[in-house]
Amino acid sequence: MELTGEENIYQHAQVMGLSKEEIESKKQEIIDFADIGEHLYQPVKTYSSGMFARLAFACAINVDPDILIVDEVLSVGDMAFQLKCFKKFEEFKKKGKTILFVTHNVSDVLKNCTRAMILQSRKENI
Repeated sequence: MELTGEENIYQHAQVMGLSKEEIESKKQEIIDFADIGEHLYQPVKTYSSGMFARLAFACAINVDPDILIVDEVLSVGDMAFQLKCFKKFEEFKKKGKTILFVTHNVSDVLKNCTRAMILQSRKENI
């Protein structure tokens, strides 16, 4: 949490196995997608949940994963950011990539998913 947003970009990319050159080539795309302005140079502990989600999602999609797992991260972003993310989902789907999208928003599932699974917890009376 002490690292800046920019330092988090490097850390995330290194964990994902990218070389320094690969990170440098993707860094501006990540910064542009996250669109958090000068906050990028501040510790992430100062970020709102929406800003943190923007940066995390921007990092995740720019390492070119075969499988993208998105767990409720879009629920904290503003509408413009959510639309940008769903546009990126479409690009991933066209490339034949897999997206595991976990959400409580049935409308988002209907608009963006080709298959869905509903998980329901039942408390049994014992």
